[in-house]
Amino acid sequence: MKLVLTLIVNPENAASERREALEGALAAARSLFGERGLPSGEVDWLSEGEALDLPFDADFGTGLRDAMMEALAPFPVDHVVQDAAGRRKQLLVADMDSTMITIECIDELADFAGLKEKVAAVTEAAMRGELDFIAALHERVALLKGLDEAVLQRCYDERVEFTPGGRTLIQTMRGNGALTALVSGGFTFFTGRVATELGFEINRANVLGLRAGKLTGEVIPPISDARTKVDTLIELRTAAGLTPDETMAVGDGANDIPMIQTAGMGIAFRAKPKAEAAARAAVRHGNLTALLYIQGYRKDEFRA
Repeated sequence: MKLVLTLIVNPENAASERREALEGALAAARSLFGERGLPSGEVDWLSEGEALDLPFDADFGTGLRDAMMEALAPFPVDHVVQDAAGRRKQLLVADMDSTMITIECIDELADFAGLKEKVAAVTEAAMRGELDFIAALHERVALLKGLDEAVLQRCYDERVEFTPGGRTLIQTMRGNGALTALVSGGFTFFTGRVATELGFEINRANVLGLRAGKLTGEVIPPISDARTKVDTLIELRTAAGLTPDETMAVGDGANDIPMIQTAGMGIAFRAKPKAEAAARAAVRHGNLTALLYIQGYRKDEFRA
């Protein structure tokens, strides 16, 4: 069997809901394979009631891909089809805001200035690819001018929430020899702390201007943007002597698209439509441990 279909549910759902969703999706996939005369193998449970692999033989062209999407759409199950061989990656490059953490830091900073609604609207438009990212970044940061530097730590302490499964993802990949990098269009104040907490070896982001304990409303060049993300992936891949197929990237917004498209396995995590359309795989239901199941890890291999 040269291909594998991986089905994953949200581990936070009730056991009965997880089992029902997986069984329904598995039956739908087997029915589709049967209709098309495609041989499939035995189910391999990566985690009982949470994730499974179903090997099969086919040329996974657009027609089958679209049919699979339609067949599995009724079920709250994430699915990925890929080559059965070479699934484990040796490099992960991840976005931070709304990916490794549940918030957009700049929106929460703006809340301390009473401007969250205005800034969040710009953030949403930029992440959907409707605005130029760099122009939108400068516009939003300018609104933070005069904010006390101490608000940065307060924002981190009070607002930052880690996406479930993130620490397990990073620790498991690192424990198996992979390099991990956090690259954000956000700010180094946050990426440094998030990287330390989750275990990333590398972090890159934008530097906020500060003077006399206040934000200046400026971003110190160079700007960390979509180009920075893809350049980092290529730089780290080249330095480690890896092939594109040995790399993984994950993000949620339009500025993650070049990185997602450059990685061997580009994943849109609870993403905006443009990012999801550009990705090899989408995680809509599960948490970040889904990225481990996509690589064929079993739950008993996870590291907390």
